[in-house]
Amino acid sequence: MTADGGGVVLVVEHDPAVAELERRYLAREGFAVEFEADPARAPRTAERVRPDVVVLDLSTSALPADLYRRVAAAAAPAPVVAVTGTADPAVARVLGRHRVSRPFGPRVLVGAVGEALRRGGPPETTGLLRAGAVVLDPGDRSASVGDRRVSLTATEFDLLEFLMGNTGRVFTREQLLDAAWGPGAGAGSRTVDVHIAQLRAKLGDGSPIRTVRGVGYVLDA
Repeated sequence: MTADGGGVVLVVEHDPAVAELERRYLAREGFAVEFEADPARAPRTAERVRPDVVVLDLSTSALPADLYRRVAAAAAPAPVVAVTGTADPAVARVLGRHRVSRPFGPRVLVGAVGEALRRGGPPETTGLLRAGAVVLDPGDRSASVGDRRVSLTATEFDLLEFLMGNTGRVFTREQLLDAAWGPGAGAGSRTVDVHIAQLRAKLGDGSPIRTVRGVGYVLDA
């Protein structure tokens, strides 16, 4: 928190004009503001800044659900105020309780930041991820198929969580490597094939993961 009690806000915003407007209104309320213009660098910036709250623009992100998870994990226990356009159901269900829709007035944003700080604690997601009979609980990192509990490794869980948070979207092996192992992890594309095969075996006949020949994988809702 700052000396006057406002707190440090990390604003992740691609538009310099919008970022400056947010800075002015937040500063009037006693907040110290740090900026990050590149969403891809937002998780590392959150780890470095250690803000009290994050304002995260998701409106231009190709993978908004994944970006939200990465930033929320890096900033925890600070809450994240998600700035969205029209969020599809697969994205909306993984966002936390603090949300602002574009276009928005700066006072609305300041109010959302204040509420996030008052309520405190880690960002809460809206619940379970579901795809057919498969249910994933990001809260306690558990998985089940129907009434059957499924034991997953940490990497298998991260991979399945990413796919279930982006249902219907086809991802290359390289994109899945970045999502589940992290950029620059050094693992080869064959690693993805092995983990997908393991996931399918554990999920059984009801596995919603489908191979898209010549491209990669998709999880069908």
